[in-house]
Amino acid sequence: MSTLSTIHETKLVTADELLQMPPQDHRYELIGGLLTMMSPAGGQHGLITNRISWLLNSHVVPRRLGVVFAAETGFRIQLNPDTVRAPDVAFVTNERFATIKDASKYIPFAPDLAVEVTSPHDTVAAVNEKARGWIAAGTRIVLVVVPEEQVVHVYRDQRTVEVLSGSDMLNADVAVPGWNCSIDAFFAS
Repeated sequence: MSTLSTIHETKLVTADELLQMPPQDHRYELIGGLLTMMSPAGGQHGLITNRISWLLNSHVVPRRLGVVFAAETGFRIQLNPDTVRAPDVAFVTNERFATIKDASKYIPFAPDLAVEVTSPHDTVAAVNEKARGWIAAGTRIVLVVVPEEQVVHVYRDQRTVEVLSGSDMLNADVAVPGWNCSIDAFFAS
């Protein structure tokens, strides 16, 4: 997850309009119809995101459980006004993925698992808001990974946040069947 700054627009933008925008110097998410610029992430962010994606894929692919999505994949989680978010890593079960009519567009629902890796300039309020937004949209588990503290905040509902670190084991079975992982593995170099 990168630092956000909203660009003021007089007209609300739709998910389809965002998808058709020409490539620019910045990435965007769409929050309630408003374009929100995403700053590029640093190297540590990329390393940890890649590590988590690898750990997740190593479990998902041999078991044919579903699809793991990399950063910048858009998920349309609200309509009228549209909201399109892009987690750093996401997982969708095979059953849900099979319902997608056109995978060249944004995924038309929230993922089963969303992972957000914080950047140094993220605020606690922004991180909490984004995680709770994923849960409200139907994501079963949201992992907010905080590299500076080497902890993972686990959101399973709107009220409870579990904080894991070190050798604590993440049990993500409700979203990714059988996926249990030591938090240390997220930060291994």
